[in-house]
Amino acid sequence: MKQILIFSLFFSILTYSQKIQILDAETQKPVSGARIILADQLVYTNEDGYAPLEAAAKGFEVSAAGYKTFKANSYQDIISLKPAVIDIEEVKIVDVDLKEIFEDIQKNYHKRYYDQPSLYDVTYKAKSFSNNKLYFLVIADAKLWSKSNAYNFRDGFRKKYDDILQMQLNNVKYLKSNSKGVFNAKTNEFSHAEMGDYFFSFEIYRLLLTMNTKNTKFSGRLLSDDGEEQLISMRIKTENGINIEGEMHYNKADKVITYFEVLHQQTGLAPYKRKNTEGKEYEFQFGDVQLIYDFYKKDGKYLPALKKTVSDKFFIRYDGKEEERKSTTETIYHTFSKSDKKGLEPRIDFTKSIWENIPVKEDKESGILLSREEQAFLNEN
Repeated sequence: MKQILIFSLFFSILTYSQKIQILDAETQKPVSGARIILADQLVYTNEDGYAPLEAAAKGFEVSAAGYKTFKANSYQDIISLKPAVIDIEEVKIVDVDLKEIFEDIQKNYHKRYYDQPSLYDVTYKAKSFSNNKLYFLVIADAKLWSKSNAYNFRDGFRKKYDDILQMQLNNVKYLKSNSKGVFNAKTNEFSHAEMGDYFFSFEIYRLLLTMNTKNTKFSGRLLSDDGEEQLISMRIKTENGINIEGEMHYNKADKVITYFEVLHQQTGLAPYKRKNTEGKEYEFQFGDVQLIYDFYKKDGKYLPALKKTVSDKFFIRYDGKEEERKSTTETIYHTFSKSDKKGLEPRIDFTKSIWENIPVKEDKESGILLSREEQAFLNEN
């Protein structure tokens, strides 16, 4: 049966009086995922390069991976970012000890990244595709509480997830599911690793674990160095068929990774059997997972700005059929404030799907802009 659920559906979700578009200065194409830091909040551009911004905005900073940072004194409808040109002849490409950097960050994580109870206003977005067709979309305003902004393995293994991270849904702006013909691959499984994915410290731990595995090869290369920040590429190849490639921005003075983008290529892993929530068995084939973590500095410590996961080329096989799956989850940390160790009440149950939790109705504006693809999906009958 075709199911369609839509909350607060209007032609446009824009609640701000203005919006800004960020373009590539050379190609004039939209720059998605560009970060705009204002005095008391931050926003990101959507897939079409748009972000909500008041006309009174001034003294803000626009940055994006692969581009030079732009500092704006006042509001502009369009800002063009210049690509960060890397001249191979001028920059001597040298090897970088990835393991040394990761081990140092792991050892000093709580000294360099903010490690006290924190409360954030966030936007949570999730999209799912089957055979390249969008069939599920949820966008919600939420509050996110973290006890230490790092993953606690002891609580994770004991399944005490509420002692690590809590979320409260304030407003589900959009929720639509058109699952006709889409196989239900959801299981009752929820591991500590799924909670760990919210934290960059967990990814550092996972990379070091992989690098210490027998016959694993890895390398790092310095691509550019502007005196303050380095752009470093990384490659990790394991014996069991997992390849990891990516780039990171490393602040030399603070000894922190400020931006991290990596692709876990897992298509070489063998498929295995799973059972969905209805008890139906199917074959699950791993695909590729891209992870993005973005941070900004405030009062001497680094705070999370964005966490994004893109899963692609996953295959579900059942009853002689095959579906290719792709999904995206994104958490944008708009505002930050110090908190206590109690957390949120009510709060969602992470062992359920996010959208299965009942939202708290709050009357507040939201800096969410739909992309053309998302708007077209919501407009479908």
